[in-house]
Amino acid sequence: MTISFEGKVAIVTGGGNGLGKAHALELARRGAKVVVNDLGGSVDGTGGSSAAADAVVAEIKAAGGEAIANGGSVSDRAGAQSIVDDAVKAFGTVHILINNAGILRDKSFSK
Repeated sequence: MTISFEGKVAIVTGGGNGLGKAHALELARRGAKVVVNDLGGSVDGTGGSSAAADAVVAEIKAAGGEAIANGGSVSDRAGAQSIVDDAVKAFGTVHILINNAGILRDKSFSK
């Protein structure tokens, strides 16, 4: 049995790289319209660029899916609201939220 997300709208925070990217691509492959949210900050939390989110959106569209990019930060109310607002503006609603955003500064297991 294949799980389908046809007709569903998904937000994936941290969707520009790593597991978030994998989630966004798989949701799109299974039919979801995807909002790829990625602040694009560096590993120390500074900076910001929508390039990673834009690249994932381009990959989804190249495969025949529907997606938009959003660069809002989930760390503040206005940024989080912009993610939802963009989803509703583009696709009318939100059905799925995968909160994958985060910056791991210390990657050791012992800490």
